[in-house]
Amino acid sequence: MILQLRQLSKKYGTQQAVDSVNFSIEKGEIVGFLGPNGAGKTTTMKIITGSIPADEGEVIVGNYEMSREPLKVKSLIGYLPENNPLYEDMYVAEYLEYVAGIYLKGEVRERVRETIAQTGLLPEVHKKIGQLSKGYRQRVGLAQAMIHRPELLILDEPSSGLDPLQIDEINRLLLSLSPDRAILFSSHTLSEVSAICTRILIIHRGKIVADRPAGEIEDLGKLFRELTSS
Repeated sequence: MILQLRQLSKKYGTQQAVDSVNFSIEKGEIVGFLGPNGAGKTTTMKIITGSIPADEGEVIVGNYEMSREPLKVKSLIGYLPENNPLYEDMYVAEYLEYVAGIYLKGEVRERVRETIAQTGLLPEVHKKIGQLSKGYRQRVGLAQAMIHRPELLILDEPSSGLDPLQIDEINRLLLSLSPDRAILFSSHTLSEVSAICTRILIIHRGKIVADRPAGEIEDLGKLFRELTSS
């Protein structure tokens, strides 16, 4: 098991953002994380990555608990946040070398070249990040998340703002990455996650209300429409 969440809870004041969430993800799975705005997706992902602490519960990645060995857990995770924060004045390779240097002691340039090729960034590698299109900026975000070959990828709406062709390219990349790791990515769109996911989780008001195979798209669609209209 790559990821396990046990009774994860988080409050902001009186608002219960995440409420006793339990699920696990195995190597080779691509799991879609779906829910209306404010359902708890981003908060859950931030807790998994150690960006914010849980009030209760535990995150386990591999055999390591976030509460006991946070640095070890974080080294096993690649994270693309929703707003994809990047250093716009840095060149693509320069930025990726900087990120790789945080995780790796050697082979930094070799790993950067490999990741640039894998994410299709070679045509834009001579540019500063601020000069890139939205699609290529998302590729840079994915590249920094996977530069250290993490066991777990956490992607918060990786296709946000992309056109259909760019979404298809990102999906193909995720499919190519999935055999060697677990992937959890959030979306507002059921059709998007069902295109490549093996499993779909739906969260509503901080609780997991569905955990089903992606093949059950009709039932999942009905449930999701009910939640978003309520």
